[in-house]
Amino acid sequence: MSKNLILYYSREGENYWEGGALRNLEKGNTRYVAEFIRDAVGGDLFRIETVQDYPAEYKACTEAAMREQKAGARPELKEYLASAEEYDNIFVCGPCWWGTFPMAVLSQLERLDLAGKTLFPVMTHEGSGLGSSARTLKKVCRKATVGKGLAVQGSKAADSRDTVTDWARCCVAWHE
Repeated sequence: MSKNLILYYSREGENYWEGGALRNLEKGNTRYVAEFIRDAVGGDLFRIETVQDYPAEYKACTEAAMREQKAGARPELKEYLASAEEYDNIFVCGPCWWGTFPMAVLSQLERLDLAGKTLFPVMTHEGSGLGSSARTLKKVCRKATVGKGLAVQGSKAADSRDTVTDWARCCVAWHE
């Protein structure tokens, strides 16, 4: 039986919401999805958190995210997962910021030996879908296999358990 890791970055606080509104979230959209994956297939959750918080205001946060992406930045994390050796499947979850993962996700991924692992990209979004997340994983994690991704509309994330469960179970069954 395969062992699963669910790596995720999630933003609480002010978030973009369906129709262009802003909403203050106590629990981030991506966290819901990551927890649904864990509940569906088992595994270990690892939350990616930056040492320096992003701005609380959504627009300022997206501007900081764009600057990081353009600079190829790798923000420092509060904690790094030391190894992924014991895992077969790694679900890489994050909000779609400017078409791909937040750079903090790459800060973690680039520190791991992912040779022979199967990665599944997961994006929460309000219209961008998976963006270029699969392409990003293939570029950053060259020795890993990238499986089928899942895009979940952020404003529907809290209600996405059934969709996420079906997809995650298919991913694990595909790998075994």
